[in-house]
Amino acid sequence: MDLLQFTLPPLPHYIASGFMIGEVGDRHVSRRGIGIFDLLFVRKGCLSIGEEDRTYAVTADSFLILRPDCYHYGAEGCAERTEYFWLHFHAAGSWSAQADALSAGAAEGPDDDPPGFAARPFPLLLPQFARAHQPRKLEELLLQLVKLEPGAHQAAVRLKEQALFLEAVQLLAASADPHRLSPATACAEKAAAYLRSHYRSDITAKELGERLNFHPVYIARCMRQEYGCAPMEYLLRYRIEQSKRLLLQTDHPIARIAEEVGFHQPPYFSYRFAKLEGMSPRRYRERFSRG
Repeated sequence: MDLLQFTLPPLPHYIASGFMIGEVGDRHVSRRGIGIFDLLFVRKGCLSIGEEDRTYAVTADSFLILRPDCYHYGAEGCAERTEYFWLHFHAAGSWSAQADALSAGAAEGPDDDPPGFAARPFPLLLPQFARAHQPRKLEELLLQLVKLEPGAHQAAVRLKEQALFLEAVQLLAASADPHRLSPATACAEKAAAYLRSHYRSDITAKELGERLNFHPVYIARCMRQEYGCAPMEYLLRYRIEQSKRLLLQTDHPIARIAEEVGFHQPPYFSYRFAKLEGMSPRRYRERFSRG
């Protein structure tokens, strides 16, 4: 499955949408490098669309996302009356085309967050061509967007459009073939979930393996592939993130915060915090605290 990987934020931005009916013999318009993404969702019938040297038969309840940097065209005329929605959106942030989920995941490095409240980028993977996960719900969202078009000059309506569009994006992301996720990805996600749920406790690689019923070496390999770091490094980073919130949201002493996030020795906590954040916990609190 071909995937489009977006790095967020910024979020993809809704531009406009509409509903079309293609009669027998009608073809999709030909365009080259239009600079925006074009989502096509077929409610009834079939659209034959070409993008560069590939052709797609977009049947009922399926969608296709045409790329902004490619030539696309109607490969064949409609063989039957075809009803479909179109939606244009823009990706202000970076994006790339991936052949599969593994190559997409490999591009992601460790979650290195700058100090303070800087945005934390994360990947969004959308299948370029797939059957909609919940076609009737997606159809309803697109229908609402089309109905809002006449009032799109109003700020309140534009905000509503963006909210509906992001809800549709979630459905598109959920439409990816569940079998595309490799066992390694599933293992890494389970390990991350366990570490996040038990970060206050003492956790060893052996215990993690026993809880997940995987060998610790395999878990480490999976997490390096998915998150760019081994389980214990992932746990350390997550504990530091939790401590940053406590430093800014409470007046607890450093020693108490260290204990609450899983560090038994405050000096060791301060050492690891400073190594990751470039400053001591006390300095971090002074710099970014509300007061």
